[in-house]
Amino acid sequence: MVGAGQAGVQAALSLRHGGFDGAVTVIGDEPELPYQRPPLSKEFLADPGQQPLPLRAERFYDAHDIRLLRGERVVTLDRAAREVHLGSGGRLAFDHLVLALGARNRTLPVPGHDADGVLTLRTLRDAERLRDRLAGATSAVVVGGGFIGLEFASVARARGIPTLLVEAGERTMARAVSPAVSGFLTAGHRRAGVRILLGTTVRRLLARRGRVVGVETDDGRRHPADLVLVAVGAVPNVGLAAGAGLPTADGILVDACLRTPDPRVFAVGDCARYPSPAVGSPVRLESVQNAADHGRCVAETLLRGQPTPYRAVPWFWSDQGELRLQIAGVPTGAERAVLRGDPDAGAFSVFSFVAGRLVAVESVNRPADHLAARRLLADGRPLTPEQAADPSFDLRSHSRSRPEPGPPAVS
Repeated sequence: MVGAGQAGVQAALSLRHGGFDGAVTVIGDEPELPYQRPPLSKEFLADPGQQPLPLRAERFYDAHDIRLLRGERVVTLDRAAREVHLGSGGRLAFDHLVLALGARNRTLPVPGHDADGVLTLRTLRDAERLRDRLAGATSAVVVGGGFIGLEFASVARARGIPTLLVEAGERTMARAVSPAVSGFLTAGHRRAGVRILLGTTVRRLLARRGRVVGVETDDGRRHPADLVLVAVGAVPNVGLAAGAGLPTADGILVDACLRTPDPRVFAVGDCARYPSPAVGSPVRLESVQNAADHGRCVAETLLRGQPTPYRAVPWFWSDQGELRLQIAGVPTGAERAVLRGDPDAGAFSVFSFVAGRLVAVESVNRPADHLAARRLLADGRPLTPEQAADPSFDLRSHSRSRPEPGPPAVS
């Protein structure tokens, strides 16, 4: 496994749990034990005493005979020789290779982007730097209104730091959630004191003696900041695959079983672009669930000796202050959206439909709706817009009833 994030580690664990007795090696370019990434933008930033949460203790890898190479990079993939070449000069042979290369932060190509105090957030070291700077910050600007940007803004504001969020689109989280949820979250952050500018871009970052002091937006206004978080999306790490002649296009292209055109090479997690039954087209998703389930699926293929299609329903979550957002499915492209619950009370769900078929459910502070939605989408059980909108309809019982016969879902 090239990559020691959730996808690579899960593939290794699933192989061992499934009885695989061959050599298993996980290669990660960070020196730390593989760790959980979601808390980095939430609890880790909010609590100065919070420690990183490892995916498994070091003794676990030893006990399960998983070789873990930390602080090591794979620089070349030789498919003909079935070898990977390491940055340290060594070589490792493989029978099967799992590329769990993840993604890297997209940069902000404006003057001043390299000033001291302009940070990004993806790795543990990023989070440590950001947390240290938060301790002394007097004003913060967040560039980008996606998951990471909004989560960080809620943490900064909760610590009493004046915070401005600048989003180039007309609404926050536009690529991930429906207009109703986007509007609700934006209003919640504004009530909490976060200033939000929509339809606005950053023209340049202002610095004095090499240290950031503010941002200038495209309307000519200048906004003070001694801490700027750039959260404008991610770019999949495809260089290793492309250099080995594997096809890439916003990710490493794989089939329904997560195989590249080379049947001995798989790609999983944030770097993989795969045909998703849930979306109906090839997609690249960045989520812990997707990464972990990819790892399980590849392990199943290797253990069974025959291809296993990936059919898991994607789901996501985000903690933004007192708002808990949970998403099952992918709501973008929906033709009809049905509201269940009461936004004014701070708890509701949006059920999205395409051609009368449920494709996604976004839940704000309604965890029961989220669990029911995951079961409905996994089983393919029909739910009409009228049923979703009816507050008296027992969604939980409906989701738990015996589904119609169909192809089994891959867990």
